[in-house]
Amino acid sequence: MDARRRKLFFRASRRGFKEMDLLMGEFAGARLEGMTPDELDEFERLLDMPDQDVYGWIIGREEEPSNASGSVLEQLKAFDLPAHRSAQK
Repeated sequence: MDARRRKLFFRASRRGFKEMDLLMGEFAGARLEGMTPDELDEFERLLDMPDQDVYGWIIGREEEPSNASGSVLEQLKAFDLPAHRSAQK
């Protein structure tokens, strides 16, 4: 894993909001290696946004603004944390 991906993984895993630590950290561990440079940029923008906002978009409680929408957010919305965890066992 290159330095940028390691930094993004660290940031994703230590959000300060337990649900986001789990979701974003597991997602980053599963998907960062395969992300394109544009997807890495998008993921980094999501990491710069407030946790409560991003969490609301992921769970469908709130509609995301146009500057947050994109393929990475759609992947996060579809990411099945329980299935991912059971596949690792």
